[in-house]
Amino acid sequence: MDVPVTAEQVLEPAAENRQVAARRRRFGELLEEFRRTAVLVPLGEADGPDGERGWLTADWNGVRFILAFSDGQALARYAQARGEFAREWTYQTVLGARLLDVAVPAAGVPCGVALDCADGPDGMVFPPVRGVVPDDAAVDFETGGAP
Repeated sequence: MDVPVTAEQVLEPAAENRQVAARRRRFGELLEEFRRTAVLVPLGEADGPDGERGWLTADWNGVRFILAFSDGQALARYAQARGEFAREWTYQTVLGARLLDVAVPAAGVPCGVALDCADGPDGMVFPPVRGVVPDDAAVDFETGGAP
């Protein structure tokens, strides 16, 4: 039995495709802005292999995220959310492109960057996928063959 298709059913996928395309464009714009911007990356508590403190990271669902902040106020909101507002936060200023192109591949595990993670929907996640990080660090890229 054939069920008639309404005009709304035909037009809805096109509207959804436009929304998806608009969201992808917006993400691309935010990614390019992040790549050009210097952000604050706090140092973690643990010592690195050379006795230096590494960057503050958080692991979520098998992916490590380097925590970065757009400014001192965003870092202060994170410190407040952790109940650690009174302690001194040491950080480095790093270009977003350097985080994505150098630090993420050097992590040795699936890794991305979380920007302003205490700001809820105003924060941003740059996951370890093609187009965001180098292909060899992307979790959606198979080496030696087509993705």
